[in-house]
Amino acid sequence: MSPKKLGLVTALAITLSTAAVAQEQVLNIYNWSDYINPEAVAQFEQETGIKVNYDVYDSNEVLEAKLMSGSTGYDLVVPTGAFLERHVQAGIYAEIDRSKLSNYGNLDSVLTEKIARHDVDNKHNVPYAWGTIGLGYNEAMVKERLGDMPVDTLDLIFKPEVAAKLADCGIGLLDSPAEVISIALNYLGLDPNSEKKADLKQATELMNSVRDSYKYFHSGKYISDLANGEICVALGYNGDILQAQSRAEEAGQGNVIGFAIPKEGTLVWFDLMAIPADAPHPDAAHQFIDFVLKAETAAGISNYVYYAVANTAAEPLLLDEVRNNPGIYPSNEVKANLFTQNAHTAKFDRLLTRAWSGIKTGR
Repeated sequence: MSPKKLGLVTALAITLSTAAVAQEQVLNIYNWSDYINPEAVAQFEQETGIKVNYDVYDSNEVLEAKLMSGSTGYDLVVPTGAFLERHVQAGIYAEIDRSKLSNYGNLDSVLTEKIARHDVDNKHNVPYAWGTIGLGYNEAMVKERLGDMPVDTLDLIFKPEVAAKLADCGIGLLDSPAEVISIALNYLGLDPNSEKKADLKQATELMNSVRDSYKYFHSGKYISDLANGEICVALGYNGDILQAQSRAEEAGQGNVIGFAIPKEGTLVWFDLMAIPADAPHPDAAHQFIDFVLKAETAAGISNYVYYAVANTAAEPLLLDEVRNNPGIYPSNEVKANLFTQNAHTAKFDRLLTRAWSGIKTGR
């Protein structure tokens, strides 16, 4: 080959290599809303030179619809355990390469063992955060209507005569059929993971009996609405409600927000980082996962979003108000009353979707 041609080939190779590297310096993340300190993303970009495109969703159902359609372009997503379980069965995720995760040893082995029920040997996931679904409430508004009635009970949203007293100040529920129905089943003394038609019918009838007292179903709106006094009760994610509590304090409008884990028991969930099988930048995704596993990053996430992290190395770096908050890190006694959610069959999901649509529309 002539020197001139060799030079052209070399230049072309360098150009292609540079383009490939430039292409790799991107990371497309799809995560829950209000779920990370923006400074953490900026720090990752600064440390790695990787540009992060960060999109958000507010329900597992929204995420699942995108993933099932294929070719999302996302490199990293954060499904909840039961949803990840069936996504793994459908071959949606690539296996995690732990050789690229220098901080994997920081994970809490007790919690990863529980998570393995969703994903054998945790081959396709790395824990992001975990928490519970509970009751957020405006202390003054609820006391005005219910007096000294205990607030750590799902009677607030499931008992018609109680919910009716709160209807005027507003009750908001998660728009998450799988989670809310499982909590309703448990409240009724039924298996929260039951797929029996008769059990689903009972849960549907329960919710229809109080439907007129609900203001809306939404998985994000209740944060600001609780903080601003637009609603007085919400069934929501613990960290969201604790964020509402913090926002209410900052606003200084006199809205004092409380959080209670229902005495009847409730759902404990795990949100898990996963890499879609068709992710265009899997190496960048592994770099971000390892960044999240650093003690400082994990503690920063917990301190910012008020959710627990399954990271033992982060514990000394947690703020006292976070570490000692039973709504974030509940006692062993409370933990014993929590249940996990199993993946649903496609057949049951169709029944659930139909039932949920009827509940929301009041038909």
